[in-house]
Amino acid sequence: MSFEKGMSLYKEGKFEEALACFDELISKHSGQAELHLYRGRILTRMGKGEAALEDFDFLIALEPYNTDYISDRGVVLHLMGRNEEALTELDRAANLDPKNPYRYSSRAFFKDRIGDLQGAIEDYEKAIELDPEDAVAYNNKGLVEEKLGFKDRSKKSFEKSDGLVGYKPQQTGNDLPPIGNKKSPETPQPTPLQEDEPKKMSSGHFWSTLKSLFGDAKTRQEFGVFLKGIFSGKKPKNS
Repeated sequence: MSFEKGMSLYKEGKFEEALACFDELISKHSGQAELHLYRGRILTRMGKGEAALEDFDFLIALEPYNTDYISDRGVVLHLMGRNEEALTELDRAANLDPKNPYRYSSRAFFKDRIGDLQGAIEDYEKAIELDPEDAVAYNNKGLVEEKLGFKDRSKKSFEKSDGLVGYKPQQTGNDLPPIGNKKSPETPQPTPLQEDEPKKMSSGHFWSTLKSLFGDAKTRQEFGVFLKGIFSGKKPKNS
């Protein structure tokens, strides 16, 4: 088994085979960070949160200030319903990487999911301050503003997002497009969490939405493969 083979299986969505490959590689090359990183991501995709945490704990012990490892660990904790711990990790990532707008956009998304809507808006505004051309942050901020009943504010956020991506809604006469109905193709609209599972994410929606938050090309390329389709049953595309 080779690393390239394991990655190929991972990207094809063949997680059982990919896990066996990385288990074998780690048994032969113990302590290599990249192997533990991808095994942790595979275990997360398989819903094996406790096992995934062991890999991310190992990685953070190696590199305590690696914000990608910290962010990955926060994702695992969130999927396990351990939201306070997840936010602690996202806070730490943002504190260590304060000039990266993605850190605030991703934390804003989590805050939205756990009901801290005002906190989510504040983080989206910080992301926009760092990257004024971030159409996704404007779009997602509009969604949160809409939830809070701030229709005028949400309309402005959606219009700003539309302008940045070059979208011009078709209008008939004096009719205006419904606020929040049109979103950029990269940004699906969030759906409410199931009431009987208040601490868990809805099946595939978390991943399809969070993957659209990336503003940093390097982060998007690496982490996007990890995020896409964990519970949706869809095979991830090559990054």
